[in-house]
Amino acid sequence: MDHRNVAVYGASGHTGRFVVAELAARGYAPLLLGRDRDKLLALGASAARQAPVDDPDALDRALDGAAAVINTAGPFATTAAPLIEAALRAGIPYVDVAAEIEANHDTFRHFSERARAAGVVVVPAMAFFGGLGDLLVTTAMGDWTAADEVHVAYGLSSWHPTAGTLVAGAVSGQRRGGRRVRYTGGGLEYHDDALPTLRWPFPAPLGPRDVIGGFSMADVVTVPSHLSVPEVRTYMTTTAAADLAAGGAGPVPVDDRGRSAQTFVVDVLVRSAGTERRIAASGQDIYAISAPLAVEAVDRILTGRTATTGVAAAGAVFDAPDFLRSLSAHLSVL
Repeated sequence: MDHRNVAVYGASGHTGRFVVAELAARGYAPLLLGRDRDKLLALGASAARQAPVDDPDALDRALDGAAAVINTAGPFATTAAPLIEAALRAGIPYVDVAAEIEANHDTFRHFSERARAAGVVVVPAMAFFGGLGDLLVTTAMGDWTAADEVHVAYGLSSWHPTAGTLVAGAVSGQRRGGRRVRYTGGGLEYHDDALPTLRWPFPAPLGPRDVIGGFSMADVVTVPSHLSVPEVRTYMTTTAAADLAAGGAGPVPVDDRGRSAQTFVVDVLVRSAGTERRIAASGQDIYAISAPLAVEAVDRILTGRTATTGVAAAGAVFDAPDFLRSLSAHLSVL
């Protein structure tokens, strides 16, 4: 096995192409995997391997010779479990960029014991939603072993969702019967309550913005998977939420890296016994930033810089402050 070979499932997709480029820039040899061979070959690469997720033999052949696999293909309710199964058969680490709350919950619920027994690292939601928030929360917690509340506010200048994001959101909505989900009282809770709008004090240069409270993202799964916090609340700027609801043509590239003009600030607040700790990070393009997050995760796994095996959130398996520092070319920690 060549440890430079990293398989990318969904390589022809929007986020997948960012991941392939990031792997190549760091000296890895991306293996391009997906469901549509023509789309893979259109990327101009010879290392294209077609593998439908409902064909275990094809997945095994596709992962032959791979040192790790990064799954960027949603909906993850469909792709995550078959890819994790294939990774376990191959004995290689698995990382995905899933934002789907239910899919991430399924990964922890169904694969924790098996992955730990196999000594395989499985990191779900290693992306903008889930991974970044978890790293920030873990860093803010510092020496605290528990907190009363965690708040993660997303300050997106806009949100032109990809087709994959829209499909994944629809699948999640169907799975929860159109209800909303939150993490409260130490567990996930489904509800039909209206979501409030409030003012969130984002740090400069963004400043205060209107946000939708209870706009739950993958953080409601990742954070409580390893931190003792009974309340995890996430928020989204109202303008970005409106963009998401409107759908549209997707992100438009504005630079030579293919990033859109979208900017973001992720502001984290943790409270414990009346004391508050805060940290924030800013950058450009939520899809593009998922690539260095996922690739750095794989690099750390392959080089033995991990704290555990089995299914684990970013802050549980990696040194969170050091991980954030490693992203300084892509992310500013405020």
